[in-house]
Amino acid sequence: MSSPTAGRSKAAHMPSDVTPGLTLFDRFATSAAHFASRAWFFTLCVLLVVLWAPTYFLVGSIDTWQLIINTVTTIVTFLLVALLQNTETRSDEATQDKLNAIALGLSDLMSHIAESGDHAKLRGEIAELRQAVGLEEKESA
Repeated sequence: MSSPTAGRSKAAHMPSDVTPGLTLFDRFATSAAHFASRAWFFTLCVLLVVLWAPTYFLVGSIDTWQLIINTVTTIVTFLLVALLQNTETRSDEATQDKLNAIALGLSDLMSHIAESGDHAKLRGEIAELRQAVGLEEKESA
């Protein structure tokens, strides 16, 4: 019987397998995410928009001024999205690792209960759980 993850090149890992060290970029992205998620940062952004809006009428419709503002805000937005996506991806991966650990523990518990008595239905549910979360069968020694 082939395992559900036989065709996958990346093996699943557990939370205890994850290295605690983050790369320089990951640490920077985490710091940027914390910085950008503060209420005072949002207030600062709103204040900048409120201060910028009247300059359109005071300065007139100078295309260069509008181009500069639009370019700067686009660049900042693009960079923040990239940094926040990095932290979100790492968070999703950590959550998936925790769910895999829970599923593996549940599968092991169900296997132990199934072995201690005649629970044919439970054996089928174990296989279904392992297939649903992509856990490979353990090789017995």
